[in-house]
Amino acid sequence: MSIVFIVLIFIGVLFFSITCHELGHFIASRRAGIVVEEFGIGFPPRLFAIKRGDTEYSLNLIPLGAFVRPAGENDPTVPGGLAGKGPWTRMGVYAAGPLVNIFLAFLFLSAFFMVPTKVLSSNGVMVHSVAEDSPAEDADIVAGDIILQIGDREIHEWEDVQKAVNSDGGSEKVLLIDRDGERLQFTVDPELDPDSDRYIIGVLLCWGIVTNVEEGSPAEDADIVAGDTILSINGKVVYDEQTMIDAVDSAEEGEEVSLVLLRVAEIVESELVIGSALGIDTRWVTDTRLVSEQLPVWEAFYRGGDFLVHIPSLIKESIPLIRDNPDLAVVGPIGAGQLTVETVRVGGYSNILFMGGLISMGLALFNFLPVPPLDGGGMSIALIEGIRRGKRISDRTAHFVYAAGTALMITLFVVIIYLDISRLIRGEDFL
Repeated sequence: MSIVFIVLIFIGVLFFSITCHELGHFIASRRAGIVVEEFGIGFPPRLFAIKRGDTEYSLNLIPLGAFVRPAGENDPTVPGGLAGKGPWTRMGVYAAGPLVNIFLAFLFLSAFFMVPTKVLSSNGVMVHSVAEDSPAEDADIVAGDIILQIGDREIHEWEDVQKAVNSDGGSEKVLLIDRDGERLQFTVDPELDPDSDRYIIGVLLCWGIVTNVEEGSPAEDADIVAGDTILSINGKVVYDEQTMIDAVDSAEEGEEVSLVLLRVAEIVESELVIGSALGIDTRWVTDTRLVSEQLPVWEAFYRGGDFLVHIPSLIKESIPLIRDNPDLAVVGPIGAGQLTVETVRVGGYSNILFMGGLISMGLALFNFLPVPPLDGGGMSIALIEGIRRGKRISDRTAHFVYAAGTALMITLFVVIIYLDISRLIRGEDFL
């Protein structure tokens, strides 16, 4: 995939998201009776403009977004100006931009879930590991078990397990298990995970595991142990015996290739020297294959909305990452572009829609920060004046708050750009 092409698409998505944000302000201003002096696409220098009514519509040279210039933005004496409107009206105008971004993020994510995708399907799913003190451990489920059925639902994909466990309000479930060719039934009582707000049984799933490693074999030298799941060899995904053989055959004998393993709940990376035989025994779920799936429109919309609803919990979970490694957790436009390139190269062009949703939602959350000159800063000032029954804060206070907020935003912008560029220079990846 061409990096230049992906970057151009990213710039287009960012440009579109910012333009929609400003369009939200424009429409809200017009509906509130505020005179809009200019609605500009891009940033100056100006290429050309046309005037319709009181508004100039301009096209500008720098394609980094758009802007709205209302009359009387800071002067309440200007007729039809923004500052002359009541605090609740101004709050609505300020909020319109981020709210449009939230809606746009919903559309991007819903469209992403509508795209046909390749998923793995098989006759059941295998348990890679069982969490301590979990419902699965209490029910005596062990690694290597193959879950064939939960209640009345046959299991073919990992997602089937989640749906079955969360059906009927997470009630007690009967699992049909294949254990070394013997079919057994186990009763499990799911527990609610507060972080994801979903019911879980405490299993990590896979398609196959290593059951034995021969002494002195290439597998032992590569630190493969019984219980591991082989995720990829030589950059090629492994999900059954044939894909494992194909991955090994893609390299020459004696060649050292990359190896990625799943061990309990950790990803382990190693190097494997290809030999005449790997020296391992494995067990796989039967009839594992890639199939194309497309969600119904209503379910795609539901998933798009569900993802947005759970963004606060995702942010909460990312706080340790932000604290321990801020240059990977906090990104600006350059970092977002890098992440988009990596995501598209790994998962395909449909991930542009997913990244578009994240970018638009990021713009909304950033602009809701209660710091002038962001929309959240204007909303905060309007809220204070609304609580004071319309009594304005003094011009001196407003100028100081806006100057301090602007200085803070410039400093933050410079720091984030520095981190983004430093990451590129060091050659660090997100994925």
